Formats: sequence, C-alpha cells, structure tokens
Amino acid sequence: MQTHLEWIHPQLRADCFSVHSFVRCEILLMNDARWPWLVMVPRGGNFVEIQDMDDAMRRDVFDEVNLAGKIIQHLFAPKKINTAALGNMVPQLHIHVIGRFEHDAAWPKPVWGVGVREPYKDPVPVIDRIKNAILSING
Repeated sequence: MQTHLEWIHPQLRADCFSVHSFVRCEILLMNDARWPWLVMVPRGGNFVEIQDMDDAMRRDVFDEVNLAGKIIQHLFAPKKINTAALGNMVPQLHIHVIGRFEHDAAWPKPVWGVGVREPYKDPVPVIDRIKNAILSING
C-alpha cells in the first residue's frame, strides 16, 4: 500500500488495498475476492473502540461506513451486508463492511476463518468500480 498510509496498522496494510480517502476514514479493499469486503479505518486518533471517538467523529465515521454499505449494495447487490468492528487480531479500530450472498462460502455464518483466502488476480478493476461509485453516490 501507499506510504501515506503508514498510520494504518501493518496487518491491515498487508491484507488490503487502498481505495479512497474519505474525510474521516481511509477506505480499503480486503484482498479476498470471495466477498465484496471494504474496511473503514478512522483517521485522526489512536482509536481502539468505537466509544473512543467523540460524538461528532463517531457520527461522521458512521456516515462514511453507511456510504460504504451503499456502494457495496449498488455495485454487488448482496442479500445482506455485514458491518462489524471486532479488533481481536488488529487493535486499531477498523470497521468491516462485507457484502454477503446466500451462495457464498460462509453463508449464513460469519466470514472469518472460512476456507482459504482468494487474493485478487488484479484488484484494479474492482477498485476503479468502487471509486466511480463513490463519485456517483457522493456526487
């Protein structure tokens, strides 16, 4: 990932591709082509838990998380969108926004620990679709 993202935990940098910088979050694409999976990383503090953010920051972050969900809905038409902030493996606050389908490898269970990751052969087309969706939705 790009060097301007040094503030993001090394594990997230290793697992994801940078997509776009929102005002409050960096939006990343998880390098697992089995699911449309975005990761939102709030900027501007050493946040571990959602409640570590002040009220204004939390509202802004969740507005951006909501936008990520709309993008997944618009581009991939999933049956369900899972949104979660676990942080058991990576202590830096990050919020997963994952499109789920009845035919996916984990349905209806959570995606963590299911099967073997399928890295993107070329993430650029997916990243470009997401960036274009951001522009059209955020207009």
